[in-house]
Amino acid sequence: MINIALFGPPGCGKGTQSKKLLEKYKLTYISTGDMLREEIANDTSLGRQARQVIEKGGLVDDDIIVQIIENKIKTNPDTNGYLFDGFPRTVVQAYILEGLMLRMNSSLTSMICLEVPRNVLVERLSDRASRENRADDKSMDVINYRLKEYEDKTRPVAEFYMSMQKFHSVDGNGELDIVFDRIDFIIQKALDSIWFNFIVFGPPGSGKGTQAKRIAKELNLVYVSTGSMLRHEIELNTELGRMAKEYVDRGDIVPDEIAIKLIEEQINKHPDAKGYIFKGFPLTIAQAYILDGVLRKMGGKVTKVFSFQSPTLQNIKRLSKRAETENARSYDRSLDIIIHRLEVYEQRTAALYDYYSGKNLLKQIDATGDEESVHQRLKAEIERSFKNLR
Repeated sequence: MINIALFGPPGCGKGTQSKKLLEKYKLTYISTGDMLREEIANDTSLGRQARQVIEKGGLVDDDIIVQIIENKIKTNPDTNGYLFDGFPRTVVQAYILEGLMLRMNSSLTSMICLEVPRNVLVERLSDRASRENRADDKSMDVINYRLKEYEDKTRPVAEFYMSMQKFHSVDGNGELDIVFDRIDFIIQKALDSIWFNFIVFGPPGSGKGTQAKRIAKELNLVYVSTGSMLRHEIELNTELGRMAKEYVDRGDIVPDEIAIKLIEEQINKHPDAKGYIFKGFPLTIAQAYILDGVLRKMGGKVTKVFSFQSPTLQNIKRLSKRAETENARSYDRSLDIIIHRLEVYEQRTAALYDYYSGKNLLKQIDATGDEESVHQRLKAEIERSFKNLR
């Protein structure tokens, strides 16, 4: 999801550039000014509360702003992202936006500020007042008041996003297309730095490990398999391996503290990674929260979750067949343990399925058929995720 906040003083050209950004990236437009004027025109309760403040060039109460933004977000659940024009205007609103983003399991991609000299702003606002008959541009007193409000209350917002390394200043002078190219360059650069963190989960024997390895190699992602790492620790007879062995041999889920340590170590080994594909973790709702915390700590988040759907009988046949090969796991050689693992999966992952469905992150993958057919299905969905984010 791409979330851009277009920032700058009144008359800097935010509205014009917003139209071009909306067209290119297919975003949902959130202009607090437009939405407030609509509320006023419709003589709603919110509109009546806002009218007097707007006509004086002041800033409307945050409670009103939040309500209209939330209404807009609720009516566009499947959007590629949001373009915020005129919000946030204060540091308080910046914190509010962070809260809104967190609620949507997302974050602001970039805060882009259009810089235009004051004399040009005054000229633009005066011209707009005569063309559009806008009450907030109707006199020099109001124009000067609005520009002072911007300097006093909104400039600190720049410092807020500078501290998060998301603030970018753009020269707003020049032809429209030239200014747009400057903005677009910043957005593309921000998108290039986005991590793509995929999760594959499914019952034992569904083929998720085989597919995750292939995808990781093809897309240059880091493959993070708790199962592989645990087996390596057990083979080396490390302290972690000795702690985990009894759980692995029984086909049970290892304690979370062991999995967390292994995952963080694997991530720390690849500081320049473009993303990760997680297999075998999370397996429970608690682990889903843990992974969210691990990724957020590093400034990332889950991009998409792929749930492998395969019949139980097929899974049993695959695991029994693997038991006859050199890739056999200790827990493949007993039908009782295979069945136990499948039962544990069903019991523990139901809440996990609901968790990611609720975040609109879950995509089911038909895991029946040969390896290549399943691979093409998974690859198509991952490429679609790339396209939606870029």
